[in-house]
Amino acid sequence: MEQIFEILQDNARATPEQISTMLGIAVDEVEKAITQAEENRTIIKYKTIINWPKLGKKEVWALIEVKVTPQHGVGFDAIAEHIYRFPEVQYAYLVSGTYDLAMLVKGKNMQEISSFVTEKLAPLGEVQSTVTHFLLKRYKDDGEIVELPEEPRRLPLMP
Repeated sequence: MEQIFEILQDNARATPEQISTMLGIAVDEVEKAITQAEENRTIIKYKTIINWPKLGKKEVWALIEVKVTPQHGVGFDAIAEHIYRFPEVQYAYLVSGTYDLAMLVKGKNMQEISSFVTEKLAPLGEVQSTVTHFLLKRYKDDGEIVELPEEPRRLPLMP
C-alpha cells in the first residue's frame, strides 16, 4: 500500500481510479487505504505549490534557529509545541547541532518577522538564543524546481 502514498505525494490530484490502474489493484482498496490514512493522519494534507511572486504576491520567509532549555520530563516537545502553534511558523523541526529547533517562518515583510522574533519568540523563558536567516531566493520547493532555467538559444550554424 506504500505505493499509493508515493503516488499521492508526487501528485495529490491523482484519483483512486488512476492509482488503481497504475498499481493494478481494486479501486475500493485504494479508496479504503486513502480514507483510513486521512482518518489516522498518515495523510496530513493535500498540497499545491504556488509560485506566488509570479502572481505579484510578496511574502518574506526566514529560517530561524532556536537554542532552548529542555524541560524536565518533556524535553524539547513542550517548548516546540508552544512555538509551532504561532501562526507565523510554517515548518518546525527538532535538529542536531548548535541549535535545537529550526523553523521556517512566513511574514508580509521583514519587519513582521522581526516582530515575531523579538515580541513572541525571544521572550519565551526556555529560549536561550535565536539566529534568523532571511531567505532571498527560492530555487526548489518540496522537491520541485520553482523557476526552470531558460534553454540556451543557439545561433544556427552557417556552412
